[in-house]
Amino acid sequence: MTREPPDAPHALLLRCATAAQVRQVHARLAVSGLLLLLSGGSVFLHNTLIRAYAQAAAALGAAPLDAVSVYSQFLRSGLSPDSHTFPFLLKACSLVPDAPARGRAAHAHALKFGFHGHLYVNNALIHFYSVTGDLAGCHRLLKGGALTDSVSYNTMITGYVRAGDLSSARKLFDEMPQRDGISWSAMVAGHVQCGQARDGLELFSRMQAEGLQANEGTLVSVLSACAQVGALEQGKWVHGYLKSKGIKETVFLGTSLIDMYAKCGELELALEVFNRMNEKNLLSWTTLIKGLAMHGRGVEALHLFSEMEKSGIMPDDIAFIGALCACSHAGLVEQGRQIFASMTEAYGIKPKIEHYGCLVDVLARNGLLEEAMEMVGSMPMRPDGYVWSTIMAGCRFYGNVRLAELVVRRLIQIEPNNAGVYVQLANIYAASGRHKDAREVWTLMRRKGVEKAPGCSSVEIGGTVHQFLVGDMSHPQINEILAKWEEIERLIKLEGYAPDHKEVLLEVEEEEKDNVLSRHSEKLAIAFALLSTNDGMPIHIIKNLRVCGDCHHVTKLVSKVYNREIVVRDRTRFHRFIDGSCSCKDYW
Repeated sequence: MTREPPDAPHALLLRCATAAQVRQVHARLAVSGLLLLLSGGSVFLHNTLIRAYAQAAAALGAAPLDAVSVYSQFLRSGLSPDSHTFPFLLKACSLVPDAPARGRAAHAHALKFGFHGHLYVNNALIHFYSVTGDLAGCHRLLKGGALTDSVSYNTMITGYVRAGDLSSARKLFDEMPQRDGISWSAMVAGHVQCGQARDGLELFSRMQAEGLQANEGTLVSVLSACAQVGALEQGKWVHGYLKSKGIKETVFLGTSLIDMYAKCGELELALEVFNRMNEKNLLSWTTLIKGLAMHGRGVEALHLFSEMEKSGIMPDDIAFIGALCACSHAGLVEQGRQIFASMTEAYGIKPKIEHYGCLVDVLARNGLLEEAMEMVGSMPMRPDGYVWSTIMAGCRFYGNVRLAELVVRRLIQIEPNNAGVYVQLANIYAASGRHKDAREVWTLMRRKGVEKAPGCSSVEIGGTVHQFLVGDMSHPQINEILAKWEEIERLIKLEGYAPDHKEVLLEVEEEEKDNVLSRHSEKLAIAFALLSTNDGMPIHIIKNLRVCGDCHHVTKLVSKVYNREIVVRDRTRFHRFIDGSCSCKDYW
């Protein structure tokens, strides 16, 4: 009879995909007596069991205590753990409810069995304390005199990034004796995840200067950064980098490219990437659906949603948000009602407040304000600020002052410091000729100390992103920019432009209001773009807030006078200005 080779149980354990499979093999080993018969090899097998249980727990959410239990049996059998025991034991400990206590006990055992300062065990301990949020414990290990390497530092940096402490991560990064690609990737990803996209791009440029090749995760982070700030040229460079380095365009990279191109205003390029992808997942479809919706191409977005269903991919709640947004931006009321109903009827998905908000927006945009209010009243949850804001936008567009006053009272209760609420009501009053009421709203806003977030617009010129804040005079070419604005203003006044003073919330003289309006961030960005690009080239602007009425009107006229296509991405959608018209049809 042929006996199994000693490594057969080990190989079998490593092929297990679930905790149940590990338990079956474990039972077989126990019944056969192999755990005892293999003497020294049983340490190896116990380690493999701990590893198999820990991996199953991490991948499938299975019970991590199985691994801890094996370790306890291991000790009771009189065997001593080795340096390979603790990394997977600590991994299992990090997944249990009382992780800190379990991990500290494992740490004590590592010291007891003589592994103080052992590099492999020390790195496992740093990783444990990092993932459980004990960064002080990580720091003590890192600086406590034990052996360390780049893995030790990278784990600690990742822990700081996970906690949102970029300053500590950067300090440790700068202290590293030797930085590798993982170190750079962690820093790039951390800055992007924390909303510091421009710093992330700067770090990526430095990483390239060091001659380090970016991995898939880094490139996904960089594409996300490009999408955030509208860095189209840098995003295109990354796309070219993928091709030149022969990096496979995985579903994750493909989806990131779609997101970047869509958010940078190049929807046709996003469609090209999507159509070329061999593999698509739910996120790929949803990203393009949302991109089409943001650009106001609702019919195409709904067609894509239908194609996704036909392909056998089941939509989730996020995909439905994309479809409902498409209905909203394109004014597709009946389709919006049908899609909302299909969530529960066809897919058993319970609508969340975001779905109700989208449908309320569909109704309000089409003037169905009473039906929108009925929808709000029927919601199974308390409406949030977004839901009321969509009705407020409908009131502004259709001039319903009475309902706007009611909605504002609700909004102020929910978001007392949201300056946009006061601004919209003041604008509604001003548009209806109630200027005294508009001034009272502005006075109330100032008395309460409510401040409007400063407008910020960015434009990419020659691969460099230039950022402008409202009233910002710090740009090195500011004198040329202001001179260009004077030229722009002179030309658009010939087309009928008159500054809209109701957009000025500051208490200044009437003649000063023109000057305040001219310093709005998107006007500075547009003037700079006209200075810095050739005639006929499109202009892409990214704005952090909703475009104000005056800037929207100005941009329409600039697109006509200068014969430029101007694409502006504001907080909620894209505006594509061509020959004096906007794709939003003046509803935003």
